[in-house]
Amino acid sequence: MNRYLAEFYKNDMKSNSEDLLSAILPLLKLLSLTVIGLFLAHPKTQIIPRATFKLLSKLVFALFLPCLIFTELGESITIDSIARWWFIPVNVLISTFVGCLLGLLVVIICRPPPEYKRFTIVMTAFGNTGNLCLAIVGSVCHTSNSPFGPHCHSRGVAYVSFAQWVAVILVYTLVYHMMEPPLQFYEVLEERTEIEEQRPVNDISRPLLIEAEWPGIEEKETEHSKTPFIARIFNSISSRSTSTFPDIDINGDTSGSSPMSIRCLAEPRVVRKIRIVAEQTPIQHILQPPTIASLLAIIVGTVPQLKSYVFGYDAPLSFITDSLQIVAGAMVPSVMLILGGMLAEGPNDSKLGLRTTIGIIVARLLVLPLLGIGIVTLAGKLDLLVADDAMYRFVLLLQYTTPSAILLGAIASLRSYAVREASALLFWQHLFALFSLSVYVVVYFKLLPAM
Repeated sequence: MNRYLAEFYKNDMKSNSEDLLSAILPLLKLLSLTVIGLFLAHPKTQIIPRATFKLLSKLVFALFLPCLIFTELGESITIDSIARWWFIPVNVLISTFVGCLLGLLVVIICRPPPEYKRFTIVMTAFGNTGNLCLAIVGSVCHTSNSPFGPHCHSRGVAYVSFAQWVAVILVYTLVYHMMEPPLQFYEVLEERTEIEEQRPVNDISRPLLIEAEWPGIEEKETEHSKTPFIARIFNSISSRSTSTFPDIDINGDTSGSSPMSIRCLAEPRVVRKIRIVAEQTPIQHILQPPTIASLLAIIVGTVPQLKSYVFGYDAPLSFITDSLQIVAGAMVPSVMLILGGMLAEGPNDSKLGLRTTIGIIVARLLVLPLLGIGIVTLAGKLDLLVADDAMYRFVLLLQYTTPSAILLGAIASLRSYAVREASALLFWQHLFALFSLSVYVVVYFKLLPAM
């Protein structure tokens, strides 16, 4: 009996150590790539200049990532799979909503400066559901004893890519307007950033994180992108404030003799304000190369005739997809090298406060993943998830685990609001995420068989 128990204990310990090793090794690979990037970009070594990292980020954005999304999502997706994967984009919305609630809690407990209350909520709510998730999935599936079964990488990339369109829409609509400079603090913020805004368009000193996921952001600035545009409209602003918007007649007044018939036909003020806000929403920026690649992959993948021409060993255009797959192989190492280059720049000075910074990091990287485990487990019990697919659940859990999206730094720069605070917070979040992700990936590997 004792011999049997000893053998059982030995086998159990061996199984646990193998599970732990299979969870940690992929993250060690990513950590190694990040350290290499940090070493290459560190100011003391400066083996590779910052301009090279910015060029690499543009290649990731315009070439490597679209190639990866198209080849993996296009081959995996079908009309039936779209119906089965519906919870993936819904989970992005749920994680964002829960993150907003946590952000409100951070505001109540940590009491950040009044001008950074919305910034605190945004940085807690919106996570990196794109590049970092793809890097983790690629590394996890690169091990010989991966627990996710056959076609691990293709399924994982397809799941992550399928969620990206929701995240992109949220960033270019909700986040864009939430990151608007607060009206009551606009004059103060304007004075503080007046000198910084005089930088040339292609200024090499612009932080890498600002362009890491949105190269060419300086070309996207509009007349009102750096002003509290919505607040001025909806607060019935004074004539002095409205003078900066001469092309917009908020009151809908018609000069001269206005007959009652024209006034009745005039657009209601609330409707007019909403229309003006919609016109100022940069929805056109949604059609970026990764989003276009996702749309093309969905179109090609759901039309069997097109799919047979593009994907498969005997497909007439298989040589093109093979070439795209070779290019896509550079995505994961490039993303981690860029992350290392970002960390090498170090944190900027921040007026957010130490207590609020710690509060956001704890809420985003420690509390939200715990809530995510509960939400995904509940969804599984309600039969809302794909049955017997561990990778599907793993991707859902990752959406709660990653640090704030690097794209938020680009939006902060575009709106000229909390740029230094976003840079500093993203630095500390990604630094701490190297450890929190390692812990939670091990936890997920233990929980997935039972979920």
